[in-house]
Amino acid sequence: MASDSSDDDMPLARTNGHASASTISKSDDRAMDNSASKARPAPPGVSIRNGPVDEDAMDVDTKPNGTAKRKSRSSIVQPVSYKDDSESDDGAPLAKRQKKQTKEESDSDDEPIIRKNGKLPPSVEDTAMGDSSDDEPLGKIAQKKANIEKAAAKEAKTIRADAKKKPAPKKAIKEEDSDDEPLAKPKKRQSNGVAKKTSGVKKEESDSDAPIAKKGKKAATPAAKAKAAPKKAAAKFVKEESKEEDEEDEEGEYRWWDEPKKEDDTVKWTTLEHNGVLFPPPYEPLPKNVKLYYDGTPVDLHVEAEEVATFFGSMLHSTLNVENPVFQKNFFNDFKDILKKTGGAKDKNGNKVDIKEFAKLDFTKIFEHYKGLSEAKKNRPAAEKKAEKAKRDAFEAPYMYCKWDGRKEKVGNFRVEPPGLFRGRGEHPKTGTVKKRVMPEQVTINIGKEAEIPDAPPGHKWKAVQHDNKATWLAMWQENVNGNYKYVMLAANSAIKGQADYKKFEKARELKKHIDRIRADYTKDLKSEVMADRQRATAMYLIDKFALRAGNEKDTDNEAETVGCCSLKFEHVTLREPNTVIFDFLGKDSIRFYNEFTVDRQVFKNLKMFKKPPKENGDDIFDRLNTTQLNKHLQSYMPGLTAKVFRTYNASYTMSKLLQELKATNAPVAEKIKLYNDCNRKVAILCNHKRTVGAGHEAQMEKLGDRIKGLKYQKWRTKMMMLDLDSKLKKKKGAEYFELDPDLDQEWIEAHQKFLVEEQRTKTTKKFEKDNEKRVAEGEKPMPEKELKEKLKAATELENKFKKENKTKKVEAEGKSPSVEKLSAAIEKLDERIRTLELQCADREGNKEVALGTSKINYIDPRLTVVFSAKFDVPIEKFFSKTLRDKFKWAIESVGDDPTWEF
Repeated sequence: MASDSSDDDMPLARTNGHASASTISKSDDRAMDNSASKARPAPPGVSIRNGPVDEDAMDVDTKPNGTAKRKSRSSIVQPVSYKDDSESDDGAPLAKRQKKQTKEESDSDDEPIIRKNGKLPPSVEDTAMGDSSDDEPLGKIAQKKANIEKAAAKEAKTIRADAKKKPAPKKAIKEEDSDDEPLAKPKKRQSNGVAKKTSGVKKEESDSDAPIAKKGKKAATPAAKAKAAPKKAAAKFVKEESKEEDEEDEEGEYRWWDEPKKEDDTVKWTTLEHNGVLFPPPYEPLPKNVKLYYDGTPVDLHVEAEEVATFFGSMLHSTLNVENPVFQKNFFNDFKDILKKTGGAKDKNGNKVDIKEFAKLDFTKIFEHYKGLSEAKKNRPAAEKKAEKAKRDAFEAPYMYCKWDGRKEKVGNFRVEPPGLFRGRGEHPKTGTVKKRVMPEQVTINIGKEAEIPDAPPGHKWKAVQHDNKATWLAMWQENVNGNYKYVMLAANSAIKGQADYKKFEKARELKKHIDRIRADYTKDLKSEVMADRQRATAMYLIDKFALRAGNEKDTDNEAETVGCCSLKFEHVTLREPNTVIFDFLGKDSIRFYNEFTVDRQVFKNLKMFKKPPKENGDDIFDRLNTTQLNKHLQSYMPGLTAKVFRTYNASYTMSKLLQELKATNAPVAEKIKLYNDCNRKVAILCNHKRTVGAGHEAQMEKLGDRIKGLKYQKWRTKMMMLDLDSKLKKKKGAEYFELDPDLDQEWIEAHQKFLVEEQRTKTTKKFEKDNEKRVAEGEKPMPEKELKEKLKAATELENKFKKENKTKKVEAEGKSPSVEKLSAAIEKLDERIRTLELQCADREGNKEVALGTSKINYIDPRLTVVFSAKFDVPIEKFFSKTLRDKFKWAIESVGDDPTWEF
């Protein structure tokens, strides 16, 4: 859309940079066209390559931002261990290790897509696409994307036409954006789509999670608290609940998705009761014989300084962090500050030790101490572990649930983060900084007026208590590293979180009605004479086509210099004729985003214009645009539409179209799951939800390959047993049927046999120890060691059996009453297991470059997965874990077994 706004209405570049001209003359456009290469442009709309930038091939001599690469550590591969062991941190020496959250169960909508792991992401050509040929993978992928966009435009026109035929509702329902920004009322679209700006400096978007203090609300005074408190305080609600009460809660489940939508949902609750937050335990000083060493001398520290030393010493196993120079520098600076504050370090004679060099610090004794504690904790009897868990659960029970409008709701993160060293993600500049212990005096409680205010820990008091029923958090505090506010929220399976997810996906569905007009308008504005309009259109193209985040300006003195589309700098974009754009910048969570895209020729020309001299490193590319203006323009099309909705829409709509192309099949469940994953993978690729290949991928694939080999060996042994029972079968079935699989050789077989023998010994020993623990717990006498030796004879017999088989090349039939029929049935089962594992193997290999979990959990409407599950008769458990089934219960229940639901 062209604009006739004056120059004064245009947002300006930052005052210390070089600004683009406010308008674009026809001569400037022609000049860009004349400078174009005669090379044939590649098809636009897909990622063409992930690899090092060839600077000699660039038309603009711009170097990448120089972020350090993380070296991947080689994994130890044991060829005969074909079990798919999950990762464990049990051996880590951290005494205060936090519980990890699996990727599958992460519910964050901001999970980073591309992770840095030693090398840049591999090329899209190498990613399994199913329908892409080896000859022209880019063309086919681009054509697929173009077809989906055409279908979207056609569908949008149909939806609007159908809407005109229906009578308009008497009253529109007001909605609220599911994430951060409230929905604005529809406004008449301005020609330039931007607001007036007088300061000349970009403004950040507002954050609805800002603390109340920043909104101008005063903290409640003690007198006000007393006045608000009821005369007779109600008893705390979650202490102990009977089974009957739990069953009653189950029967009276709150099915919010079946209720009519509220006209005004700004008020989140009417009554709210909870028991506050759980603080981490106090620091336990080191034993007298465990010291920090400086230049070979053991030193005594004040307890506060000692605690900080243990933060570093307990994580020496995490070489990725402790060997990072930035991590070391930040830790050492904070450590010296705490030493200065607490009187410094002293030797055994009380003489002051001046700690000046980090390299002279030796944390080995501290590390060994915590490693010993961890190993001792891991090796405790099962009964002791069980008793401790029961005790911990009972202690945490009062904090795990709240009462929200009288309903029992689970609290997500009721624990206050323990002190430690900030790690951050990617190349965060503050990694290694000390995270201080959060005190009750820093915590603000949000609770109902009539509820009993939870007690602060003895000797302490809360920072403030408020009764804000428009907020969804229960407690809040500010952490010291980045100054961010941390919130205690309800769990992912709560009604409030489910409603937020529902609104997010409904907002994306609403975008279906308008996507054709939006794309048509920004395509037209790519050639606008007004620089602000052209920049906005180019940014919208990049956000829509390549799922770039909109981005906000950061306070680079205090935060990592991360950027998004609207805040890209000159040095973040490199251009290569005829239409390749290379992005290299630190994205969300300081994760390096590196990718090469083929773009529409006009977009390439625009970016070249936005980088036109005198612009240089440090200057904004989109100097006449920020996210606030972009979102305001988008809301002129649809209430509440923001740049981030495009990621959700594109992923969900693409998945919807791909699933519609699938035909019902009677294939095994494993093949149906692969069908779904293939669609999910295409979504991740088409929407550029990519990741680097994990350091452990090769080891995992080798283990999976060994599992398949192990089954093939078992299958061969079973066939040989058939020959042992009936030697005539060789002539009947043919000699080829009984030949050893080509994947197996004698060296591998002998190594595998050794593994099987050791595995049997280990299982026998562990079972013996577990049975003895159980007998002791029940007051019985443990079994003697000689019984274990007797049981271990079976492993020795197996070893001797393998030796005989290797020598004679014959296998004696095993099992109770063996028969050819039974062995044939066993072979069929082994074939099925091999086929299932081979499908898993192909699936994992195809998934190594794409973030399927990110797409499935955060961007693809979960109702699409539910529909696929119903249509293809695959248990929903195959796609969603228990945690995710709870999170997406609204999707499972609202769609049910209806395979006709469409996004």
